[in-house]
Amino acid sequence: MPCRTNAMPDHPRTKPVNPPASSPCLAHGLPVQPFAADELLAYLNDMLESERAGARGLSQLSKTVGLPAFANLFLELAKDEGRFCVMLRKHIGRLGGVPSDATGKFYDKLLAREGLVAQLSLLDRGQAAVVISLTAALPRLRDAELHADLDEMLDAHVRNIDVANAAAAAWLPVDPAPGV
Repeated sequence: MPCRTNAMPDHPRTKPVNPPASSPCLAHGLPVQPFAADELLAYLNDMLESERAGARGLSQLSKTVGLPAFANLFLELAKDEGRFCVMLRKHIGRLGGVPSDATGKFYDKLLAREGLVAQLSLLDRGQAAVVISLTAALPRLRDAELHADLDEMLDAHVRNIDVANAAAAAWLPVDPAPGV
């Protein structure tokens, strides 16, 4: 399966968040250790809990944000996260695992943030963490169907980072420089 070496877009807010230096993708041709079955199921359940946290948090924010443009954006992002929850549950079951019903810690962290800018910043970091995780995991997969679905999930998270950043740049006021 192809190895992604540049999954992160060249974007000012996502560029500093690079895949870890030990990523199998960066080994350029060295043998990649595939996931053991139990390790893969644990990874997929962690991703499921994270996606569920994102879906729930974004859905909740859409109801409280007070700006219709952001409410619509949050709902669209929540639908994306929910779609990946369904996909992850399907693969966990198909691979003989039991899907977790837990919600990741991101949900509480997102709702605890004061103000839209702080929430968007955490959302951006959460999406970037998923990109990093998937970038490192994809080369270790030997299941073509799962690989294709997680690759799509990776692409969606990269797009969502760009969409959220563009929305923030367009809809949030820019703070004046100190002393202005």
